[in-house]
Amino acid sequence: MDIALLVQTILGLVVILSILVVLLRLPSGVKSKKDKVVNKKVQLKNGINIDFEYLKSIVFNKDSSTKELGDALELIIKYHGTIPKKLGIRANPESKAYMDILFKLCRHKNASKGIIVKFNNKLEKLNEEYKVEINNALMMGLNSRGV
Repeated sequence: MDIALLVQTILGLVVILSILVVLLRLPSGVKSKKDKVVNKKVQLKNGINIDFEYLKSIVFNKDSSTKELGDALELIIKYHGTIPKKLGIRANPESKAYMDILFKLCRHKNASKGIIVKFNNKLEKLNEEYKVEINNALMMGLNSRGV
């Protein structure tokens, strides 16, 4: 009788386990938070994309025109111009993206001096504590252009 009870218990557990595996494999209708954030697009009412990564990609694109660069930089200053505060004496890791934008802007073939100076001045005005880092990125970008 003990063996029969043991076999029934094992079979019951196997059935319960198989039901749980089937329920786990079924697609759920609820999306996770991560899916919602990834699929979310930040746009203005008139359809202009103001996502930071998108605007950054315009500056990094070698084929962007002078007008596209100017428009992208205006939107970066308007919506993403403030760099997060420093962590003590150390720069916030997010500030690297802004320094990369300034560096790439200086090296861009369609960037005019007016666009570079305007972006540099506005970025410095919005982020007083990052003046040294902004100037270093500007100088590195200008020095890397060559003669």
